[in-house]
Amino acid sequence: MNENYFDYDVIVVGGGHSGSEAAAAAANMGAKTLLITMKLDAIGQMSCNPAIGGIGKGHIAREIDAMGGLMGRVTDRAGIQFRMLNRSKGPAVWGPRAQCDRAAYATAVREELEAIPNLYMRADMVTEVLTSEDGSTIEGVRTNLGQSFHAPAVILTTGTFSNGVIHVGEKNFGGGRMGESASRGITDCLHELGFESGRLKTGTPPRLDGRTIDYSVMREQPGDQDATSFSYMSDELPPVEDQLSCWLTDTTPEVHETLRTGFDRSPMFAGRIEAKGPRYCPSIEDKIDRFSEKNSHQIFIEPEGRHTDEVYVNGFSTSLPEDVQLEAIRKVPGLEDVHVLRPGYAIEYDFFPPYQIRYSLETKYVDGLFFAGQINGTTGYEEAGAQGLMAGINAVQKLRDEDPIILKRSEAYIGVLIDDLVAKGTDEPYRMFTSRAEHRILLRQDNADQRLTELGYRLGLASQERYDRMVEKQEAVKATRRALESTSVRPEQVNDYLEEQGTSAITQPGPVIQLVKRPQVDVDDLLRHAGIYDDVVTPTPGMLSASRLVEIDLKYEGYLDRQQQMVEKMEEKERWPIPEDFDYHELDTISKEAREKLDRIRPGNLGQASRISGVRASDVSVLMVLLKQKGVKPLPKERTISSHSDVSASGDGAPASADAVT
Repeated sequence: MNENYFDYDVIVVGGGHSGSEAAAAAANMGAKTLLITMKLDAIGQMSCNPAIGGIGKGHIAREIDAMGGLMGRVTDRAGIQFRMLNRSKGPAVWGPRAQCDRAAYATAVREELEAIPNLYMRADMVTEVLTSEDGSTIEGVRTNLGQSFHAPAVILTTGTFSNGVIHVGEKNFGGGRMGESASRGITDCLHELGFESGRLKTGTPPRLDGRTIDYSVMREQPGDQDATSFSYMSDELPPVEDQLSCWLTDTTPEVHETLRTGFDRSPMFAGRIEAKGPRYCPSIEDKIDRFSEKNSHQIFIEPEGRHTDEVYVNGFSTSLPEDVQLEAIRKVPGLEDVHVLRPGYAIEYDFFPPYQIRYSLETKYVDGLFFAGQINGTTGYEEAGAQGLMAGINAVQKLRDEDPIILKRSEAYIGVLIDDLVAKGTDEPYRMFTSRAEHRILLRQDNADQRLTELGYRLGLASQERYDRMVEKQEAVKATRRALESTSVRPEQVNDYLEEQGTSAITQPGPVIQLVKRPQVDVDDLLRHAGIYDDVVTPTPGMLSASRLVEIDLKYEGYLDRQQQMVEKMEEKERWPIPEDFDYHELDTISKEAREKLDRIRPGNLGQASRISGVRASDVSVLMVLLKQKGVKPLPKERTISSHSDVSASGDGAPASADAVT
């Protein structure tokens, strides 16, 4: 057999959202890449809810797309309903969400991967990572079929499969998800290399036959009339009449009482599940136990695809016995005669606390070994995809002997995600929210391309066409702003509109840009009312119009300026690198907890150190004094601002200054 068959630049283990993004990124950057997954048919599988995005998560999906990742394009291909959430609030927390056709999504991911020439796939189970004799350097992987594949970079994206155990009531059995076996061997192998692991839990609700649902008693949730795409490269979406509706119903006290009858057989309450689950996505039994004063909880009935009657019961995740699940769900209005296609279940799986990885997602103990996705303690497709993208990028950067790409907290939600994992760790499945970001006015879902596409283009991920569209958009925004600044309107053109909106009329001609800043004014309505829209607005490709983007910047100018000042202030700390071999135990003037956490996490700079839980501002001041005594000097300001290297990573831990508009 050809020896080259077993030799690659990068090996990715796992074909979920993280593994798919990692493999695509590495291969698109020129690395000969092997993706090993247990079932090729399960590549890109949406194991839980068939939806992408939401508050915070939608921001991450847009960032993945802006850099040239898969998720946005695939979502637009597979989407069956598109909505922008949180529109009643400020634009920083608007969140795009798309309901997807589960089968079409997985098909689209595989088609995207198969279109990359130097990406190879294999159906097999990895049971062991291969390292140098002293265990310090990765050399490849060994599979269940006894084959060894070699590469100087390996990315593990094992998801919920590593020693996974599925629970339904008093029954439990091994599995990575229903109908698929768990993977074995990797955890024991990593233990031998010095890694520590833990257990986490997640769950999923029953799947129902939509033909047996009475939708007439539910509230319809259609898609947006003016739906926007996920990808900056998509120009068209299905018309709203072709989108499928979701439906809303509620639990009742009778439902809760029925669920309580199964608590004595619940794996969660009986102690058979000891791992922590996601705090912000609790099971239905957890909800009625923790919020016993509530008489009802919302249940979302969501279609799984265009060509199936299967529906997902969002809000009814459970691991109670199947007979209790069936009896309880049939007491939900509209589900009285429902047929259950598959019961809900919980799954426990291994993860590796993320203090064991660097900001590049490379592990601290084995050179060339990367972790991405749920193995680091996160939950959600978007969080997994973001880590996979960055791990794929940094694996190739390492092969090129170049600095890793580390996104700052002020640059991307992806930066917030990774900084939180490394600096703060997690003992429960980590989920992204906009509230986790200090600079969320800067990190809007509409400007991800402005923040990240140039970087993706320089790395070879974002195409020339994508880059050109981003530049065209920038120029359109600048031209529209100049036109708003130079165009005047007369009272008779706009006063009727202004009075309708409840804001004061003008008495003399003035620049239209001053009116756009008023909170009551909609820029497009104003310009059309004045009859000058086509004269002022420069067309722009993609999502929001140039006028809308200018309006956001104008109305939140003060907040944007203050957040930028916060970023610049924090970057002063980012400029102070901490030597990798720094001895934290000699800091006897700070608390023992701070010394232990600093030594375990080993931050790359003072900014990162300041965000570690348990490290106080006074501890950071002591650390700075000692660095000065050791002759450490701050990096030049230019390097901190322009570089994405490890020593200049992250942002700040200051409180958000824009709560009023978010």
